[in-house]
Formats: sequence, structure tokens, C-alpha cells
Amino acid sequence: MKVMPDRPTRIAADLLDSAATEGARQSRSAKQQLDHWARVGRTVSMTGTAARRRVEAALAGAVALRDLEPAERTVVNAELDADLAERARGAHFGRALADRGVTTVALDDDGVMRRYHPDGRTELLA
Repeated sequence: MKVMPDRPTRIAADLLDSAATEGARQSRSAKQQLDHWARVGRTVSMTGTAARRRVEAALAGAVALRDLEPAERTVVNAELDADLAERARGAHFGRALADRGVTTVALDDDGVMRRYHPDGRTELLA
């Protein structure tokens, strides 16, 4: 088996933190834990079992979650959680709300609470 060198990549901070915590319990580094999770996930995703087909059908909306076994529901929920987290990272909720005329309140890049108006004005909140 040819060993490929690692390539630098970005990892979501929450995953890295979880990997460090779980890795410590499993006597693995955070990187080793991430590799482990990725390999397990790859195998589960590629397995063409009846259970996997039911999970995929549930994700497509063709099978109700209540009709799945508990382990299948766990996989569906994990798939949905990963998909939502990925979509949320790329979403710009403040911009979308401003486009709809909604004033929002959020922390700025310096951790200061501000009110953001749809017209672009901002104000510091005490």
C-alpha cells in the first residue's frame, strides 16, 4: 500500500475541537481522530446495504423517519446535521435579512454588539 503524504486543508473549528476531545479519549491526536472519522464515514457512505439504501431514501424524502430503525435514524440525522452545518457556513443571514428590509442585531468582528439597519447604517448597542 502506497502511503500518500498529507495535504494541508481547512477543518471546521467545531470538528477540530471535537476531534481533539474524542482523540484524547481514544489515545489519538486530533488529526488521527479526524482521519478515523473520515474513514468510517467513507465506508458507511459507500456501503450499498439495504440499511444504507433506506437512509438514502429517507434523505430523499421517499421514506418517513418514523419508518426507520433507530440506527438508521441516527445516520439520517448525522447526514442532515453535516449538510446543514455546511450550508450554514456559506450563508450570509444578515445580508439576506437586510435585503428583505429587516434590522438585525449581531456581534461585529471585534465582538461588539451592533444593530445593523437595511440601509447599511450600524449603531453600537450598550
